[in-house]
Amino acid sequence: MTKKNFLMTLAGILTLIVGLTMIGNTAPEEKIMTDTKTIEIATIAGGCFWCVESDMEKLPGVIKAVSGYAGGQEENPSYDQVSSGATSHREAVQVHFDPAQISFAQVLDHFWKHFDPTDEGGSFGDRGSQYTSGIFYHDENQREIAEASRKSLDESGRFTRPMITPIIEFTSFYEAEGYHQDYYKKNPVRYKTYRYLSGRDSFVEKIWGDELTPTTKSSSNMQEFVKPDDETLKEMLTPLQYKVTQEEGTEQPFSNKYWDNKQDGIYVDIVSGEPLFSSADKFKSGTGWPSFTRPLVSENIVEKKDKGLFMVRTEIRSKKGDSHLGHVFDDGPQPTGLRYCINSASLRFIAKENLKKEGYGNFLVPSN
Repeated sequence: MTKKNFLMTLAGILTLIVGLTMIGNTAPEEKIMTDTKTIEIATIAGGCFWCVESDMEKLPGVIKAVSGYAGGQEENPSYDQVSSGATSHREAVQVHFDPAQISFAQVLDHFWKHFDPTDEGGSFGDRGSQYTSGIFYHDENQREIAEASRKSLDESGRFTRPMITPIIEFTSFYEAEGYHQDYYKKNPVRYKTYRYLSGRDSFVEKIWGDELTPTTKSSSNMQEFVKPDDETLKEMLTPLQYKVTQEEGTEQPFSNKYWDNKQDGIYVDIVSGEPLFSSADKFKSGTGWPSFTRPLVSENIVEKKDKGLFMVRTEIRSKKGDSHLGHVFDDGPQPTGLRYCINSASLRFIAKENLKKEGYGNFLVPSN
């Protein structure tokens, strides 16, 4: 047993001792609220357990949700082991709920609406069997309810592909390390950034839309974007992307990702995802960097005076991401006469055929 596991075990024993000591002084109504006989558990997997835990804890009747690892043979796995695919476990969540307030079937109904049950290779940006979905039934009643729930949804035609989420007999569950529990509360900026960029929310909105209740509806609204802290940005971005967007760097001409890209689509901020430029406004400037005659959404562009390199230029930054993008010059072609000279490292390109899937369906990009 590692020192970390020993301390966690010791803390659990001390908590149990304190709890037993307090029972005699607990008011009757408090005993009822904590009586485990009135609590049921659903063990489910839907990709990133931070997201599943967050979604399930918002459901009325749920007492708590605990992140962990389920379905594997190895004992006491660590996050590093599971996330690397070195074990047979899935990231999973145990949902503790009051059956007097909500049924197991209703828990599953909520669960189905927050991930992709047709993805057999992982979950959104997280790939590998450790991120695949599953329902781990604790008894025959749960198994029957789970099978009926899956069959009903599969036959509804909601998804264009067949549902592949397996229904598996529960064997074991190991709680994840403490820093993973309630991650969405402890690290809201990192969590929101990860969730937004993963594509989970845009998928949920596309499939379920207005059928999500206000209390459970995922939000990918850019108004809620909060720029990650510096440490998170360094994890999210490549060294070049970080240097360009955060340190006002400039990438090499003619050897960057999008300088000669001719596909139809839009370019969004690599940090925030806010839409910036369209392929319809892209032109060959001969400079070796992506060049545009105008922004796609002018409100997402901020201009600042740049007095570096012994000259005065107009720097271009994204509004919400506050990323350095490049500069704008007045030597461009008509109809604007402007040249927005932008670093590829500041951008992510979304092809026209993927706009709806990624939540940008409101932008209709004409062919060049």
